[in-house]
Amino acid sequence: MADPVACSSVVLHGDELGFVDEGTGAPVVFVHGLLGSHRGWAHLVADLAAERRVVAPDLLGHGTSAKPVGDYSLGAHAAILRDLLDHLGIDRVDLVGHSLGGGIVLQFCYLFPERVSRLVLVSSGGLGREVGLALRAATLPGAELVIPLLASTWVRTRAEAVGHRLARAGLRPRADVTEGWRGLVSLADAETRRAFLATSRSVIDPGGQTVTAVPRLSLVAELPTLLVWGARDRIIPLRHGIAAAQSIPGSRVEVFESAGHFPHLDDPDRFTRVLLDFVSRAA
Repeated sequence: MADPVACSSVVLHGDELGFVDEGTGAPVVFVHGLLGSHRGWAHLVADLAAERRVVAPDLLGHGTSAKPVGDYSLGAHAAILRDLLDHLGIDRVDLVGHSLGGGIVLQFCYLFPERVSRLVLVSSGGLGREVGLALRAATLPGAELVIPLLASTWVRTRAEAVGHRLARAGLRPRADVTEGWRGLVSLADAETRRAFLATSRSVIDPGGQTVTAVPRLSLVAELPTLLVWGARDRIIPLRHGIAAAQSIPGSRVEVFESAGHFPHLDDPDRFTRVLLDFVSRAA
């Protein structure tokens, strides 16, 4: 399938980083989650690029970017994001982070607060211990042996056959299912699999999330902050977002009642309206 938006690349510290850079105006940067890519934000580019500069990188280990052996911590991702902004000549940005990307933009705010104008957290990681069972299982010993079996051609072929039958019956899968399936398929690639395990184990253990921004949320108290969550999120529970909002004075919460972990994909039109309203009000 052709890429829905044009993707550029730059070599930073010896590793190629893919990114989308469209439009003009005040920049807004979108940071995807674990096993995601810039494609998860593609529907927003056309809507925002008429009045904003939209930047959407593929994190190292994801999408079109390199998948090196190395540091996949939140701090490392935040530093690479800073280096990309330097390369693009961008000083201050509005930051939007989904899931793992939420943890990364929170880390970015902690490390480089002078470079952030507004903050949007979408089903964000780093705000509590709970996280979905599948991600916790990926941190267990032996996951390196199990994941290739789950992502094998044999399993994928049979699962796709079931999906085709459901589609013919008129059943449309939720974004949680389609994105989860896309992520699983990507793990058939050994380099992607290695990067996934390194990234997940840097923030998760068998008991849940190991990195939390909660004690430092006061550091973003001066930032206009929007939290967007799906009420049916089974990966990171809504209560994390509610509790975080209570710790960030003046923050705004938007709950998508019918959405799961990907509210920006379950209801893209509403998400775009909410986002545009937020950035215009906070201007």
